[in-house]
Amino acid sequence: MSQSTVSYLWREPNASQGFTCGVSLHSHTSASRETLDFIAELSTDHAWMQPLIRWCERRSVKYSGIRPDYAKAFWTPPLNPRMAFELESRQIETSLQLPALVSLSDHDDISAPLLLRTLPSARHIPVSTEWSVPYANPSATDLRKPTAFHLGIHNLPSAYATEWIARLNAFTELDPLTRPANLLGDMLAELDSLPNVLILFNHPLWDLFRIGDGPHQILVNDFLATQGQHIHALELNGLRNWEENTRVRTLAAQWNQLVISGGDRHGIEPNANLNLSHASSFNEFVHEVRRDRVSNVLFMPQYKQPWKHRILQSTLDAVRNHPTFPEGSRRWDERVFAPDSQGELRALSTLWGMDHPPVYLSAVVAIVRLMGAAPVSGGLRLAWNDASEMRAALTD
Repeated sequence: MSQSTVSYLWREPNASQGFTCGVSLHSHTSASRETLDFIAELSTDHAWMQPLIRWCERRSVKYSGIRPDYAKAFWTPPLNPRMAFELESRQIETSLQLPALVSLSDHDDISAPLLLRTLPSARHIPVSTEWSVPYANPSATDLRKPTAFHLGIHNLPSAYATEWIARLNAFTELDPLTRPANLLGDMLAELDSLPNVLILFNHPLWDLFRIGDGPHQILVNDFLATQGQHIHALELNGLRNWEENTRVRTLAAQWNQLVISGGDRHGIEPNANLNLSHASSFNEFVHEVRRDRVSNVLFMPQYKQPWKHRILQSTLDAVRNHPTFPEGSRRWDERVFAPDSQGELRALSTLWGMDHPPVYLSAVVAIVRLMGAAPVSGGLRLAWNDASEMRAALTD
């Protein structure tokens, strides 16, 4: 029988008492490549933004000869692996007065934990990744457009981690409608057979490919029906809203699954939820979830803030300059990459032909930053204060 608890630190300030550690799952470092497809989506969804985006695109062609390619361009989170590890550890040690277990899971990449293992303070960090899994139900003719699920694969065996990430990424490149039918199940079964590996279904109800809420939920249920025996918990995501996480809890109950935390931090705010555990190592935590079927989720005070405001702040972290950060990551245009005129991916800072972004683009970024400045930020927080979110915070 699965046993999940969910608590909120602002309502239960002593929630961590009796536990031996706090666990931070699912946060990102500068090793993650984050797509810029959302810019194209913004211009489609919000008509008022189309003139601004088209103007920037024309300016880009005029000054650099390069037309933006949002599908190939990407940005990287501002924190390097060490900074991300220390941020997550510090929140647990300071706010909860507990030892910290931290599992960083960049998109389809394990370089951050491998690098951190050279540091004495992070020698035992698990080797983890967020695996992008294209998924479709070929038998449903009206659902042939694939979506993608993100699976948190935590604590890969060190000796075979590099081999595993190569296999996972090779799978991601396959067309879900033509790949061998049993390949996903076989790979998940093999991972599940490794007793110290934790397999989590990250933000399962987030329609990443925007195929529609109904079709996406059908695919989620199809995935759980065929692969759920290899999934150890469904994630309550720290960057998704109250309503979606409530639906995930319902989904988990329907499939007799645990719920588990996953902060999904991309900026400089620490994870908005954690797990409380009686474990003394990450292996013990995995056994607690897999064998004992117990998970204790704790939402941190930052989750109580309006969701849209938190998303804005995370976005602002990406476009801010951080003068104290290591060289090469201080300016926002050093953390955004796009194809040059020959199609080679390069940092935007190397494409300007000057030591600062063009004036037109700096003006656009300045407008975005203004949204996060007081008193504008405070006004937005009030404007975005969703009453249903507050009811959930007070009555869950």
